[in-house]
Amino acid sequence: MSEVNATPEVPQNNTIYINNLNEKIKIDELKKSLNAVFTQFGKILEVLAFKTLKHKGQAWVVFEDVSSASNALRQMQGFPFYDKPMRIQYAKTKSDVIAKADGTFVPREKRKRHDDKGKKRKDQHDANLAGMGLNPAYSGAYGATPTIPYPGGAKSMVPEAPAPPNNILFIQNLPNESTPMMLQMLFLQYPGFKEVRMVEAKPGIAFVEYGDEMQSTVAMQSLQGFKITPQNPMLITYAKK
Repeated sequence: MSEVNATPEVPQNNTIYINNLNEKIKIDELKKSLNAVFTQFGKILEVLAFKTLKHKGQAWVVFEDVSSASNALRQMQGFPFYDKPMRIQYAKTKSDVIAKADGTFVPREKRKRHDDKGKKRKDQHDANLAGMGLNPAYSGAYGATPTIPYPGGAKSMVPEAPAPPNNILFIQNLPNESTPMMLQMLFLQYPGFKEVRMVEAKPGIAFVEYGDEMQSTVAMQSLQGFKITPQNPMLITYAKK
């Protein structure tokens, strides 16, 4: 009988609920960073986080597949994200998440629900695009995104002669909206991480420094080809000194 009285666990589903997040991080930055960290587990449909006091330190990540959500929950539980360990569980339902999103703007007024249906669809569409690292207004140029930082085309992405192994990695083919903090979240997972350096004049590239070349090599092998957005597989080489 004890099983019947036990609190039922939330069943596995596509959406994970994360709390204990650092409340000082701006919402846009938080959503981009969550997308960057969780995209390794599968296609993300949307990342939701809100500015209201009630929802501070919380976010929802909606995956296309339940298996992606399960892997993310298992492997990222307690991950130090902006210096705080993540607490992750399955969300009650996906519709709950959307309702919470609506509830942020419409406080407990049932009669407004019908008015919000059209808005909900547009918000969901925009969130889907944002979840893929795209500005909703920019969706028309989907295929063109990766080529913008490289006027010379794909050739300029390939190093002429590889540099010998050393403790600094050179990262290329990053999406334009990448930030040092997003990259730090990815590279911080590997021992010996020191810092990320980006060059403002050259979007799409970054340098990541480790304590020694063995540590940088582990990070390179683990993140080679990692996609921050579906069309931007990272190209990682050793930096030329």
